[in-house]
Amino acid sequence: MIRLHSNQPVPESLKGGIVALGNFDGFHLGHQAVVGEALGWAKAEGRPAIVATFDPHPVRLFKPNAEPFRLTTLDQRQELFAAAGADAMLVIHFDAATAGMTAQQWIETFLASHMGAAGVVTGQDFTFGKGRSGSPQVLQDFGASFGISARAVGAVLDSGGPVSSSRIREALKAGDCEEAARLLTRPFAIRGVVQHGDKNGRLLQFPTANLDLGTYLRPLYGIYAVKGRLPDGRVLNGAANLGVRPTFDPPKELLEPHFFDFSEEIYGQEIEVELHHFLRGEEKYDSLDALIAQIGRDCDAARVVLGAK
Repeated sequence: MIRLHSNQPVPESLKGGIVALGNFDGFHLGHQAVVGEALGWAKAEGRPAIVATFDPHPVRLFKPNAEPFRLTTLDQRQELFAAAGADAMLVIHFDAATAGMTAQQWIETFLASHMGAAGVVTGQDFTFGKGRSGSPQVLQDFGASFGISARAVGAVLDSGGPVSSSRIREALKAGDCEEAARLLTRPFAIRGVVQHGDKNGRLLQFPTANLDLGTYLRPLYGIYAVKGRLPDGRVLNGAANLGVRPTFDPPKELLEPHFFDFSEEIYGQEIEVELHHFLRGEEKYDSLDALIAQIGRDCDAARVVLGAK
């Protein structure tokens, strides 16, 4: 899949495409419905299918001090879009200039001039342009003057209401990995480069692969049953501490998975860790022996949850 940028020319072979437009952070069931509509439309007309996303997220411009909230990185989104069948991902750089455009300027600049789009698909509640003045109806009305057709897809509903990134974030903050996975259609996964730590895991006889949480949403701090995906495709079962390690000073926020029956050096490698089940909250222990005993119990519990031997 090709990654396009809003500040770089689009290849002629991708002009005249159908664009799915939205943030698509998490690429949950609702997002999949929007992109699916664009893919079906593009296939029916023999056109390229392009998924457009924003980076940085608009919230970062308007609320620069907001807590981390991302559910996916750009790389993860690109892989998800590719797996869905899109031909390209367009990354729209969201800055003050972009935020200051009227809805009409936005359509003309990005969809007409830059993309040469033939059609665009959004969610029914999608807004864009200065003061959120743009809507699916504006896309339909003003886009027509540039030969751009527009479609809007309604929300995907379940017993909890519309499927949304907000609901997924709430589930993760509550430690409900299963609900988040149901809405995402896959486990929530944190990707990062394994870094050197304080070697506490080795001291405790449970070596860990330490990952910085970066811009990801912070799920409920605690111990999780996890699966790790290595660059070579191998999948490992494990248990992980996600939080600040209250038994050790100074506090340091990390995701620290311990993979069962695995002893290879993976420092500097990018891995992905899926959160499958919340086991318990973080606790502070009076002795290392007490902590070691609890980690052993956590690993046993994780093995059961994951069906690992």
